[in-house]
Amino acid sequence: MVKHNNVVPNAHFHKDWQGRVKTWFNQPGQKKSRRGKREQKAAATTPRPTGGLLRPVVRAPTKRYNMKVRAGRGFTLQELKDAGINRAEAMGLGIAVDARRTNKSQESLALNVARLKEYRAKLIVFPRRAGKAKAGDSADVSSAQQQANLAVVNPASTELEVAEVTSSMKEQMVYATIRRERSNARMVGARVKRDEDAAQKAKDKKK
Repeated sequence: MVKHNNVVPNAHFHKDWQGRVKTWFNQPGQKKSRRGKREQKAAATTPRPTGGLLRPVVRAPTKRYNMKVRAGRGFTLQELKDAGINRAEAMGLGIAVDARRTNKSQESLALNVARLKEYRAKLIVFPRRAGKAKAGDSADVSSAQQQANLAVVNPASTELEVAEVTSSMKEQMVYATIRRERSNARMVGARVKRDEDAAQKAKDKKK
């Protein structure tokens, strides 16, 4: 019989953890299965490029990861406009479009515009009907080969330039300068108001 206000003993010693151990013995087989599925998908979508829709190159968010680039959701309308591609046309050409995304820098805009132009230059557009090919397109269609989409490659890291620390740099009070300029920026409105009030008082005294 349990006395007083004690916890009822309910220790769990029979966990049977051996039955819940995760194993990956099927990894080689899964690798072979995924490869076979990729080949089947490529054969079903031939001669479209493998790898799905063309995605833009974007920076990963936050300052912790923004040195890396990855594939984004879709190209912005500005990027499509600069590349000379219509939005409706882009969906038919295998180009992903994201109307919500905006360009924050000229560098990323130029990079993705060049990516679109490179993709469009390599692309061969098939006619909707086999017997309605335009003049000069039949040879291109017959010689078309399935290729992989443009990969997203991280740029090679560049070494930083190291400047020599001079004596004048050591004499500068950088922290104090930053605090002073921050205070000046914060107090600019109050100081302007103070000067205006002082000028108004002096004007009222002259009257």
